[in-house]
Amino acid sequence: MTGTVVDPKIVLRHTLEHNATRIILVHNHPSGNTRPSQQDIRLTQKMKHGAQLLDIELTDHVIIAGDRHFSFLDEGML
Repeated sequence: MTGTVVDPKIVLRHTLEHNATRIILVHNHPSGNTRPSQQDIRLTQKMKHGAQLLDIELTDHVIIAGDRHFSFLDEGML
């Protein structure tokens, strides 16, 4: 599999259904490369904006690759 589609509407709907006030996005990169793709960056910004409209905080977006990870929060990208 070379990619996965994430629908922000579905993620935010589940967030609202669970009365959550914060969310953390997490996904893996089987390639072993922890750097976010342009699609990862666009999705993060889209999710952050949509969540803000609903008074929900996007706390972090973490990419897991093997035993390493990349955190948008730690890298100042949120």
